[in-house]
Amino acid sequence: MTETAPQPMPHGKPGTDWSSTAGRGRVLLVTGMSGAGRSSALKALEDMGYEAVDNLPLSLLSLLAEQKVAQSPLAVGIDVRTRDFSVDAFLEAIDGLVSQPSVDIKVLFLDCEDDRLTRRYTETRRRHPLAGDRPVIDGIRLERERVWPLRDRADLVIDTTALLPGDLKRVLHGHFALDAHPGLSLFVTSFSYRYGLPRDADLVVDARFLRNPHYVTALRPLTGRDQAIGDYIQDDSDFPAFFDRLCGWLEPLLPRYQQEGKSYLTIAVGCTGGRHRSVYVAERLAAEVKRLGWPVNLQHRDVDRPVALAGDPA
Repeated sequence: MTETAPQPMPHGKPGTDWSSTAGRGRVLLVTGMSGAGRSSALKALEDMGYEAVDNLPLSLLSLLAEQKVAQSPLAVGIDVRTRDFSVDAFLEAIDGLVSQPSVDIKVLFLDCEDDRLTRRYTETRRRHPLAGDRPVIDGIRLERERVWPLRDRADLVIDTTALLPGDLKRVLHGHFALDAHPGLSLFVTSFSYRYGLPRDADLVVDARFLRNPHYVTALRPLTGRDQAIGDYIQDDSDFPAFFDRLCGWLEPLLPRYQQEGKSYLTIAVGCTGGRHRSVYVAERLAAEVKRLGWPVNLQHRDVDRPVALAGDPA
């Protein structure tokens, strides 16, 4: 059981919770690597009720915030393609908004691995804004060097490398929903280690030590949502103590996350194939968290992938 490194929250900001900002207008600045999903994020935020503005010149940011923030929450997309963009000017604009008592401002930084960004530019045949006549990867590396101070300043960093548009929308809703109740919401997901860890996971639980139903021919086509799989896993002599300790460890942790201002927590449970052990543990864990009174959503990322043959090294 491992905990992923926390997202950077500089300048004493404990999290992205906006539950205590009654009477103050919300401004969410969406920045990051070009090609990392800024347009998709702004569309998702617009669907959530934000007024979304993209590529706004920095010189107009303060004026727009003053005029619009009293009317509706505002989401503004800004990156290296923005006219008159510079990191220093952007940081100065953020400081100016922070000083306004009527505005509550958050900064969201969208990141993505260089290889995936290169592939996205190649597939769409778009030119990177900083590449010029050089290869795309040169422009990506130059941009990363320039915008890194913004990543350090961000209230939340989302890595979109492995996120589908629906996943990105879910994460954004968890952190920035306008109708969210004050406090901490949880998202529990199962996954297969074959296909990588969920990039947005805050806590990761490894269930691969449990007996694997995959090697029982009659159980292989089933999933952790089936009673037969649950009975098989519960018969593992180490399961009861493991699950009790997991819940006992998590129960006092959740109020502390809430006290620190965290509004959205993702717990990922993994096993080899993502169909049996991780699904069952995630189901049980979500039910226990709900019993403790926390709002929780549940998803099984890889449960519908094809069933591998016994002994398949994939």
